[in-house]
Amino acid sequence: MPEISPMDPNSYSRPDQVVVKELHLDWQVDFTRQVVAGFVLLTVECVQEGHDLILDTRDLVIKSVQDTASSKDLTYTLGEAHPNFGAPLSITLPESGKKTWKIKVNYETSPTCSALQWLSPEQTAGKRHPYVFSQCQAIHCRSLVPCQDTPAVKVKYTAEVRAPQGLTVLMSALREGQQEGEAHTTFKFSQPVPIPAYLLAVAVGDLESREVGPRSLVWSEKEFVDQAAHEFAETEVMLKAAEEVCGPYVWGQYDLLILPPSFPYGGMENPCLTFVTPTLLAGDRSLADVVIHEISHSWTGNLVTNSQWEHFWLNEGFTMFVERKIISRLSGEEARHFSAIGGWKDLADCIRTRGETDPLTQLVPDLNGIDPDDAFSTVPYEKGHTLLWHLETLLGGPAQFEPFLKAYLDKFKYSSLKSGQFVEFLQEYFKGQAEVLQQVDWQAWWTTPGMPIVTPKFNDALAIPCTALARRWVEWDPVTTKNPFTKEDLQALSPIQVRAFLAQLLEEAPLTSEKVCHMEEAYGMSSRLNSEIRFRWLRLCLRAKWDECVDAALQFITEQGRMKFVRPIYRDLYAWEEMRPRAVATFEKNRSAMMHVAAYVVAKDLHLRE
Repeated sequence: MPEISPMDPNSYSRPDQVVVKELHLDWQVDFTRQVVAGFVLLTVECVQEGHDLILDTRDLVIKSVQDTASSKDLTYTLGEAHPNFGAPLSITLPESGKKTWKIKVNYETSPTCSALQWLSPEQTAGKRHPYVFSQCQAIHCRSLVPCQDTPAVKVKYTAEVRAPQGLTVLMSALREGQQEGEAHTTFKFSQPVPIPAYLLAVAVGDLESREVGPRSLVWSEKEFVDQAAHEFAETEVMLKAAEEVCGPYVWGQYDLLILPPSFPYGGMENPCLTFVTPTLLAGDRSLADVVIHEISHSWTGNLVTNSQWEHFWLNEGFTMFVERKIISRLSGEEARHFSAIGGWKDLADCIRTRGETDPLTQLVPDLNGIDPDDAFSTVPYEKGHTLLWHLETLLGGPAQFEPFLKAYLDKFKYSSLKSGQFVEFLQEYFKGQAEVLQQVDWQAWWTTPGMPIVTPKFNDALAIPCTALARRWVEWDPVTTKNPFTKEDLQALSPIQVRAFLAQLLEEAPLTSEKVCHMEEAYGMSSRLNSEIRFRWLRLCLRAKWDECVDAALQFITEQGRMKFVRPIYRDLYAWEEMRPRAVATFEKNRSAMMHVAAYVVAKDLHLRE
């Protein structure tokens, strides 16, 4: 097997020898063959003389490699493919002594490109045109373009993308206009802020937009664009609150693209163009916290980035922390604490599922030989958030810690770092509180599996009514006591509190099928449009082994592909032995309609692969 880089256990690239500084993409989107074909022009810089340029690839067809200065073909080798990491492309550079080259790689993707989801017209809302969109996090960009697919490397990029007339191309970059051709339209883009490869993004479809702010458009198929504009009308308010916490927004444009239902995440923070799941379209803006999270990534993740996926908490833990700071400014400090309580419960559920000794529940796991998709979980989000919450409490509260947060973002902007660099900067910033920081056992935080080594104290004012109602349901004995529950029970609760009420019940022993039947009669849970509520309600029913919910659960996991929802419900169905064959059969039937990363992890959940 080819040698993985000593700099990143999930990449072959050696930016310590030769580093890519800029990309120019020239692509033709071919829906008939389901490939992207064209070339990438890489501006590369020699760091150490006498080394090849090593790029990451996966399932790419490399046609030629040229030095643009001389127009001469260059010698290259494509190494043996690793099942998780693809194959290294080693390019012998021209004459020594030169520091910078422009290298052109002519290539095309495979129809099985793991970064792309191709949809037929029938799979779209409008059913008129095909659609394709990307998801490059964590290490799928190498299947879309030969690149140094490590977050340690950040590049500027420009692009020209040709697509069939009638379709719109969007990218994680600023739009630079379009030009009509005979059969195709060429769209031009520029991303002047350096980004890691995983933030390269493209979408092509029958798209329309609506303005929702001075720097924001919402994009989607026309069937959903007005609904989306209503749902995300407060985007500018969120952006301004984020700037209060983090400093100036450097990306210029902040657009949202509502993707087809197979998109596997709640959102993806692609610069200038956040990708969003349609499961957020609740009708009442009650799921907008996901957009707050993606906005926060504009600083934590996109501007300041983990240099390896082992340090993913530097992206997601900080983003959860910033997200809740923004929630505090928009909805009050109690709402921040309430959100943190919900996150703590989600983390506890994740740890129960994975096991308290699973090494991938460490805050900084060892990913040698491991696909980062296998490590993806709530852990870096909520365990990382808990560490930052603990540090803020230890170091004097928000008045002391928020200025540090801004200083940290300013110090490391446009760069990538590891956990140790964060600690060094924290200790330097708070050098007057060295004795306080000596209380922090960093090694224990990094390497202890399971729940965090410190349990924060949260204000539970908003959680009290949720807990009280959950206790009533747990303690009610339907044999000896008449049903005391009515629809009025939920009227005083916000959608987020209803969500918390169900989450608390999921922490208890499973309810009986009789109880969930009564809950449906009293509350009409099955008619709720809020996907977070629907998800927890279906899990509650499956745990109760209520037969009447199974069809609804199977429908839910096939009508959308968000891993946060799909994976736990598949696991619950698998755990219900009588329903296991239906779960496996449903997955096999719908596997081809799922995006690669979702199908990959669900197959593992259903024990269909190691």
